[in-house]
Amino acid sequence: MFRFLIEIPHEADESACLRAIKVLQETGSHFLTNAEYGCLDGVHKAWIIVDVESKNDAEMIVPRAYRQSATIIKLNSFSVEEIDKLMAHHSPNN
Repeated sequence: MFRFLIEIPHEADESACLRAIKVLQETGSHFLTNAEYGCLDGVHKAWIIVDVESKNDAEMIVPRAYRQSATIIKLNSFSVEEIDKLMAHHSPNN
């Protein structure tokens, strides 16, 4: 499994915000009903983090109406050891 951040933008007017929230809530998907929104801070997007097998699987979670405008980002983290190894590999002395 891989972790993906799904970002779903929508128009900046109140009716678009409400429509986006309603569409995501009505899917019944656990992922979408637990979306986080930035609307009250002037950022008209919803964010969802999902653990799925592929980027395509993450895309299929997004309702069709928002699929084309959604951004899907594969997330990763680095251990201290991995960072040290990457730094050594990319050092100008190599």
